[in-house]
This record gives sequence, structure tokens and C-alpha cells, in this order.
Amino acid sequence: MSKLYVVGIGPGAYEDMTLKAVHTLENCDVIVGYTVYVDLVKEHFPKKEFLTTPMRKEVERCRMAFEQAATGKNTAMICSGDAGVYGMSGLILEIGAEYPEVTVEIIPGVTAALSGAAVLGAPLMHDFAVISLSDLMTPWEKIEKRLQAAAESDMAICLYNPSSKKRADYLKKACDIMLKSKSPSTVCGIVSQIGREGEQMQIYTLAALREVQVDMFTTVFIGNETTKVVNGKMVTPRGYHINR
Repeated sequence: MSKLYVVGIGPGAYEDMTLKAVHTLENCDVIVGYTVYVDLVKEHFPKKEFLTTPMRKEVERCRMAFEQAATGKNTAMICSGDAGVYGMSGLILEIGAEYPEVTVEIIPGVTAALSGAAVLGAPLMHDFAVISLSDLMTPWEKIEKRLQAAAESDMAICLYNPSSKKRADYLKKACDIMLKSKSPSTVCGIVSQIGREGEQMQIYTLAALREVQVDMFTTVFIGNETTKVVNGKMVTPRGYHINR
């Protein structure tokens, strides 16, 4: 039976890919993906056949991958981060019902919540929520409810897709929602270009974060009421007793 792998490639750097992801791509004939993600891996797998589609062509991309696998070629669909966190795993499995001759295997990767948290320190040591601010497939009204619920629960919050040219004020809107139930002094942080050239991090208060301009390559972290800054790192204590 033909096989299609859905591979999470992590934040982008080859060193951040899992060994299983690397070995899977090494053993594939064809690698399919969004143009930006293919550019991240192409130099490390030079002998492979690469097929790409631009953003907003996800369905076409998935069908392209299945058509390749159906011919008997070992095929991989790559996604940044983890394929099951705002990635292509779900869509692949849905479309897979049309290709019963193709078996799907999902290869996990390191999502931005984890790789970005490592850059900042340890902001997600306790319970946390991950919310995307992109309203392309989720109505903003529902995103607002999720932001409010997460803020009221006092979980740490990780925000994906915090801004774009068409959504320049969405992070500010999200901060305003959270400021209704979180202190303006809540420790927050951002990481941009995680695992790539130009990686940067910065720590803010929630009040200051409201005024920060970010882009789609930035991941935002909002702490809970116990989150603090320790030697320049963002730390959300889990509650372990420290002997002094």
C-alpha cells in the first residue's frame, strides 16, 4: 500500500528537526509543502523532488501529495512546527478518505509554543492555552471568547498568528480583552523568527505588549499571575518547593 507522511519540521532549522522527521524525509521520493517551508529544508535534501503551492492553497496541496503517493512514490507533506498544531494533519486525514489505497502516517515536530518558550526561558511550566489570532477560518467572535476564558482561568497563554497586514491591531485587541481580568503588570514575552536567522526575544508587561508591533513570524507568550522574570528569563513557577 502507498504511504503519505505528514511531517512536522519544527521551527525551521535543520538541527531542530526530530531524528524521525529527518529519517522520514531522507527515505521519501517527493516532498510537498508550502513554498516557505520547502525553502527551509530544500538544501538538506537536495536529491528529492519538491512540489509547492502558495498560502491559501492547502486543499490543492493535500490532493497533490495524495496523487504523488498514489503513484507509488514515498511522499511527505511538510509543515512547520508540529503537523497537528495548526498544521495539515487534520486536512490530510479528511481528504484521505478519498484515497483508500494510501496509508497516512503523522510524524510529530516541535511546535512554536515549545521552541519559543525555550528561547524565553520557562513560561509554560504550568497549565497553558494556545490560541491563534488568525480569523481566516475561525470567527473573531469565537477567538474573543477563547481569549476571555483563558485569561479568566489564569492560565499562561501562547498566541499564534498574532498579526498581519490585514490584522495589524489584533494583538492590541487581544491584550485589551485579557486586561479585563489580568494585571497590566503580567509578565509577557515575544519571540520572532524562532530557530531561524534573525531570532529575537523580548520581555514586556501586558500593558506594554499592547503597543508592540509584531508579525506572522512572531509567537507571543502571556504569563499567569505567578509568572516572573529570573535573570532575564520568563519563568512561570509550577510550585515546586525550593529549599533555602
